[in-house]
Amino acid sequence: MTVMERLANSIVVPVVVLDKVEDAIPTANAMAAGGVDTMEITFRTACAPDAIRAVADNCPDVLVGAGTIVNLEQCKLAVEMGAKFIVSPGFSDEVVGWCVENGIAVAPGCVTPTEIMAAMKHGLKMVKFFPANVYGGLKALKNLAAPFGGMKFLPTGGVNNDNIKEFIDTPFIHAVGGSWVCPKADIAAGNWDKITELCIGARKAAKGE
Repeated sequence: MTVMERLANSIVVPVVVLDKVEDAIPTANAMAAGGVDTMEITFRTACAPDAIRAVADNCPDVLVGAGTIVNLEQCKLAVEMGAKFIVSPGFSDEVVGWCVENGIAVAPGCVTPTEIMAAMKHGLKMVKFFPANVYGGLKALKNLAAPFGGMKFLPTGGVNNDNIKEFIDTPFIHAVGGSWVCPKADIAAGNWDKITELCIGARKAAKGE
């Protein structure tokens, strides 16, 4: 199964913010126990590179990637530490170009036709749509998908159990991103069972169960 197939199969790509490296492995295991075996560890905190390495080395069944990548230096470091995919809040030609050249799955943030066309120029078939709730949500995505038939989207921001099924049922949605299945407060408190339950709940909601 390819990286892109793994992301789609997971349904939810958790946006994970970690303050301590020690929390990386139990967070990964808790989510995997709930059927979500992918995680996007954001570069918003200093421990992110080491957290990615910890999951990559110790959780072989979890597909770990790096999020909030805003420059090539971060991108290269993330991949060096074991990230299997790169997610950016916006479009960086330099980051996308390097990932494509090196066979690394990448999902740049694209919310305009111009950005989507720039991603297509690199051969990408999927982009992030962030923040989805600010840029028009599913209604905007339906309009963007019309002229870009081969493109799929990873909407992040404003997706939750109440609307996940509506997103997932739409053919141009690859998967959804979000942190509601792994709240920072629950990670800090070590509420691993709750995180597992949140992941189970999100997947059930996506399937209408």
